[in-house]
Formats: sequence, structure tokens, C-alpha cells
Amino acid sequence: MKVKVSRKAHFNAAHRLYRKDWDDKRNNQIFGKCSNPNFHGHNYELIVSVNGEIDEETGFVIDVKVLKDLIKSEIEDAFDHKNLNLEVPEFMELNPTAENIAVVTWKKLRPHIDLKHELEVVLYETPRNFVTFSG
Repeated sequence: MKVKVSRKAHFNAAHRLYRKDWDDKRNNQIFGKCSNPNFHGHNYELIVSVNGEIDEETGFVIDVKVLKDLIKSEIEDAFDHKNLNLEVPEFMELNPTAENIAVVTWKKLRPHIDLKHELEVVLYETPRNFVTFSG
């Protein structure tokens, strides 16, 4: 029997959505206010879920404390109170859209989660706008 275990987390970060190879007019047409050259910020909400069989010995799919510490070390410490475009290596050349942040988050966590488990990342950029990535 498979069970999904989830942990919520939070980080604040600034970003700018734009393409270096486009002029300001084109960036504004596509990204609107999000292409502000002075950046803008979000209070991101993150839900990381691990889905798998319950271990007969421990009763866990994954120890939530382990998941909590992993999210803190790999995501919160890397993204919180940062300018994603300027301070986070993964976004130096990758547009930090919610979609790309979710994929990067998944890729940062995946090596630390047993491959027998499925991993899902849900990232809320606003209370109404969110993306889901499962690999």
C-alpha cells in the first residue's frame, strides 16, 4: 500500500522574468509587470511529497524530520531572501518562472530521496497560482 507523506515549507525570494536576448518591449509583452528591471518578490509556499510503501520496521514512508531537514538545507537555505536571478546559480541562465523553480527544487531534492519513492513538488507563487512537478 502506497502512502503520500508531505511537508510544507516557505521561502521569500525576488526575481525578474525576462530573456536577455529580447528587448524590453518584447519582455514586457510576454512577462508584463514580472519583467520589471528592478525585480519583484513573492512569498513562496512549497509542498514536497514523498510517495511510497510504508516501511514495516519503522512505520514510515520517510521520516518527516529527515524531509524537513532536507528541504531546509537544499531549498530554504538556497532560495530564502535571495534574488533568484543574481544569487542562485541554477537561475543565472534559467528564467526563474514558477515552473522552473519547481523543476529545480525537484532536481535538488531527488538525489536525496530513495529512488523507490516518488517525489512531487507543488510550488505556490501566490495563493492562487501554483505549479506541480513530479519528474
